Amino acid sequence: MSWGTELWDQYDNLSIHTNKGIEVLDKYANFVRDRVAIETEYAGKLRRLVKNYQPKKKEEEDNEFTSRQAFRNLLKEVGDLAGQREVVSETLQLQIIHGVSVLSKTLREERKKCLTDGTMLQQTLSSQLSSLERAKRNYDKAYRDSEKAVENYKKADMDLNLSRAEVERYKNIMTSKIQQSDDAKNEYANQLQKTNNLQQQHYGILLPAVFNRLQELDEKRTRGIREFIIGAADVESSVAPIIARCMEGIVKAGESINEKEDSLKVIERYQSGFTPPTDIPFEDLSKMDPSVAPQSNYSSVPYNHLTIKGGTLTAAKLKKARGGILNSIFGSNKNSLTADGQKEDFSDLPPNQQRKKLQAKIAELQHKVDQETNTRDGLMKMKIVYEANSSLGNPMTVEGQLNESEHELDKLKMNLKKYQGFLDKANQLQVANNSPQSNRNQLQNGHRTSRHSNGSASADDHHDADDQPDDAGSLSRSDSEDNVAQIQNGHNNNNNGSSASPESGLGTSHTSLPGSGQGSANENPIGEETSYEAEVELLQPLGTCRALYPFEATSEGSIPMSEGEELQVIENDQGDGWTRVRRANNSNGWDEGFVPTSYIECTLFA
Repeated sequence: MSWGTELWDQYDNLSIHTNKGIEVLDKYANFVRDRVAIETEYAGKLRRLVKNYQPKKKEEEDNEFTSRQAFRNLLKEVGDLAGQREVVSETLQLQIIHGVSVLSKTLREERKKCLTDGTMLQQTLSSQLSSLERAKRNYDKAYRDSEKAVENYKKADMDLNLSRAEVERYKNIMTSKIQQSDDAKNEYANQLQKTNNLQQQHYGILLPAVFNRLQELDEKRTRGIREFIIGAADVESSVAPIIARCMEGIVKAGESINEKEDSLKVIERYQSGFTPPTDIPFEDLSKMDPSVAPQSNYSSVPYNHLTIKGGTLTAAKLKKARGGILNSIFGSNKNSLTADGQKEDFSDLPPNQQRKKLQAKIAELQHKVDQETNTRDGLMKMKIVYEANSSLGNPMTVEGQLNESEHELDKLKMNLKKYQGFLDKANQLQVANNSPQSNRNQLQNGHRTSRHSNGSASADDHHDADDQPDDAGSLSRSDSEDNVAQIQNGHNNNNNGSSASPESGLGTSHTSLPGSGQGSANENPIGEETSYEAEVELLQPLGTCRALYPFEATSEGSIPMSEGEELQVIENDQGDGWTRVRRANNSNGWDEGFVPTSYIECTLFA
């Protein structure tokens, strides 16, 4: 079915229909353009929303709570959602709107050409019909004139009163009119034949070709709208999996919230280490010496309730209250303040919080010492290479950097030693003795007092408290906390000055867990009631790695590995080309050492 055959006489209607079709295409383009504007605005508002609700710097300390972590992950996923809406907007702009605009322009130009050709064909046919009409009128007039001339000639021929000359004149007129009539008839016949031929060609070939072109143009427009609608849906579908993953991430963030874990972290953060006060004793005045004035024991009760009449203390007042409590116990401290307004040895904090802050500071300094040691070792290697081959560089250029690194390393070690001294001092303070509860604790824990009667204990005697952790996940009694801190401090001291480079000679090639027969603490003599063993806490793995090539350990601190072997990554490459790894050995322990970074393929945990 074609328009040229079926709609041969619907030129005007086809012209109107094709124009409306292009207008529909333009309307769809405007729709997509408005949708792109909405998508862009939505993405921008989502990004502003995420930015406005990003945790502030002062709130970073609260990021350890699972609810805060989940909210931060939620913001990240919403930011990713905004990115996908931007992708949809940009793709619709580049593919759909641009394609519709080009198609609309092309269709308008083609339609204009088709209508121009159709108009010319109509004008040509109209002109031919006009010529035919004129020829017919001329023929009609000439025919009537010829008939009248014949009739006049017959009358003149029958009229005996007319002369021969008059009759001959009428005859000549008749002959002339008949000739004119025949000429007009031939002209009319010729014009009629031309008109019929042109009309047949017009309605059979020329105009149908124009209508078929209009049909193709309209079908092209219809097909284009279909493709653009499907394309817009495909753009949306292409980001749907990523959006679904964002939704899964949001659900995962919500499922990661653990109210019990957050409660434990609150206890761990704010636990002071003080013991609750005992009952206030009854003072029987009848049995007291009347000459001695009664003394109030109420002042000895520590006031740990951080609320006041009129409401709850603010953060500043809370900090000031804590400092006042500790100053009343430990006295004034002239240590310098840190950047956040705390004392250098954190003595303005409760005992538990002080130890945790000191342990965190020691771990931070130890990490910096390790990094600076790696830097110094790298500079030393570079200097040795330059001295061996002067064409590679001047060893004196490294000398200044090496001296600066040595100075920085000495400074870090001094700070590390200073904070270890702070920790030792904090561990030696018996906070429980300052509380009225201490006497009762000594009576209830008589076995502990007897074992610590000399004021110190070996690392083997500290695990009776480790076996009984409190609800906060940390030990709240002073003896057990001091002992655990001493063990951790000793572990840090053993790691001082270690290097991630096997060539430095400071790496540890084998470390075994307690119970494997290697690296255990001092064993108690046979006959003691309980055997205690100091456990060395293993470094948490940063990820896993797979050996790409076999490696034979040829230097101290490195370990061999076979191709395809899976190991744990416990320290990343510090720039010297070596990565510290760990694997289980056959004796139920662990082997640690360094392997070349180029020999392994690492997959770090998120």
